[in-house]
Amino acid sequence: MCANYVPVTAGDELLQFFGVERDFSSELPPELYPTGMAPFIRLVNGTRAAEAGRFGLLPSWRREVSYGVNTYNSRCETIDRLPSFKDSWKKGLRCIVPAKAVYEPRYNDDDTNERWRIEKENGEPFGIAGIYSQRFENGLECFSFSMVTVNCSDHPFYRQFHAPGKEKRMPVFLEPEEYDAWMSCPLDDAARYFRQWPGPFKGSPSPKTPRVPKAAKPAPPPKQPKPSPAAKPPPAQGDLF
Repeated sequence: MCANYVPVTAGDELLQFFGVERDFSSELPPELYPTGMAPFIRLVNGTRAAEAGRFGLLPSWRREVSYGVNTYNSRCETIDRLPSFKDSWKKGLRCIVPAKAVYEPRYNDDDTNERWRIEKENGEPFGIAGIYSQRFENGLECFSFSMVTVNCSDHPFYRQFHAPGKEKRMPVFLEPEEYDAWMSCPLDDAARYFRQWPGPFKGSPSPKTPRVPKAAKPAPPPKQPKPSPAAKPPPAQGDLF
């Protein structure tokens, strides 16, 4: 399962590798986690269009963004019947998620784990099969999306990731020539793309950058005591003589 990845946001890369003209580099984060905003690509009247959507699909009956922590990946075996995904699937709302790299946990013999960065060996970005939802809120069109995943327990490279005893899964990585077909083919044909991508992959440890603690605010200077008001001199007495 993929919960953390590097989206393609630069306009030149989106044009070169995905054929869309839009630049997100100044408005979207360079690394993504569930419920964050990132680009995805869909077909609009047969033409590719890049949109910004939330990573974590929100079905029509859920509005809260936090629900996306449950729906950032969709299993290909159940995508057509689970309530969160089945409406998007049946409507043919299929998309491409552009990713420069994905991150997965690799476990050691002592049960510790380290984050690995996974890329294509040739340096080109991934195009990951996804589904999306759309709705209007306050007159604005809003999108959310999910990556489709497939079992990879026997994959020579990808099976090394995720916790021991847990099912091994990987995103459905597509070939560039498959992008339009995945987004436009009849529903009955879409399942033929549910297969492992053979690679070649390149992977290496990539620990998270530790957060720098905020500097403590300097203590305010101690308040100086207010000077006591000067005693007023006694009133002058008149001369009795």
